Amino acid sequence: MTQNPSGQWFSEVITPDMSILTRVKKSHYSGRTRFQRIDVIETTTSGRALILDGKTQSSETDEHIYHEALVHPPMLMHPDPRKVFIGGGGEGATLREVLSHKSVEKVVMVDLDEEVVKISRQFLPNHSKGAFEDSRVELVHTDARKYLEDTDEIFDVIILDLVDPLETGIAYKLYTQEFYSIVQAKLGRSGVMVTQSGPAGLMNYHECFTPIIKTLQNTFTYVLPYNIFVPCFVSMWGFTIGTNLSPVTSPDQRDLLICKRLPKKLRFYDQISHQHMFSLPPYIRHGIDNEQQIITDENPVFMV
Repeated sequence: MTQNPSGQWFSEVITPDMSILTRVKKSHYSGRTRFQRIDVIETTTSGRALILDGKTQSSETDEHIYHEALVHPPMLMHPDPRKVFIGGGGEGATLREVLSHKSVEKVVMVDLDEEVVKISRQFLPNHSKGAFEDSRVELVHTDARKYLEDTDEIFDVIILDLVDPLETGIAYKLYTQEFYSIVQAKLGRSGVMVTQSGPAGLMNYHECFTPIIKTLQNTFTYVLPYNIFVPCFVSMWGFTIGTNLSPVTSPDQRDLLICKRLPKKLRFYDQISHQHMFSLPPYIRHGIDNEQQIITDENPVFMV
């Protein structure tokens, strides 16, 4: 964080040529784990926010936009999601949204950094809203890739709520073709996966969004990219679904599905926002068509 005469500020790099400053009312926690730096700050604009390695992960004011968009499209795409895997998601908000689906019988949540979960439960209780205490949850602290490689379990939905693929970070091998092949092998016949896919704004969609889409197209039969604007990220943000089951494409069928199976009245996601999310602008559509990079363990992608 930086300091100026009018108070304390958090500075975050958005692109190599642009940073933003956010006024900080209070610092609730600051420290390092074995894996990364953690800060929980109170901002004047967005409430409490979780920062990992200098990157905003979520904030109280708008986390529902990100987490509803991440969770509900793939959950509704599966005909009967009973067993769900979450990779990452330390704040517990992804877990909260998954558990709102009454069909769910078991959720395995694997987050490498136990301290992130512990600190989030202490300082960001509004994110999880008691989700960690649900008897359907199995919480594991290990590498998500190793867990999926070693487990014999098959999942209906796999949700990858991972930290960004930073060169100095801990997650870049969870965005490769090798990893997506492991994910595919752990999905049932009607299985659906989704991954957060990084910034999707005009200046930075090519960093990792279109390479992730291209890589998933090499792995799954159907790949559906979508994006939303997340205020605390100061950017459009990308997500990508992969499945081998043909998704519902008729608007009437899709709207009926959303109406009947949405587990609660949501603040962001509904039939209209669904249409908006999946209506990509031309620059992204052209970027997907022209993307050549396949992300592999030997040729990873890194976000700035």
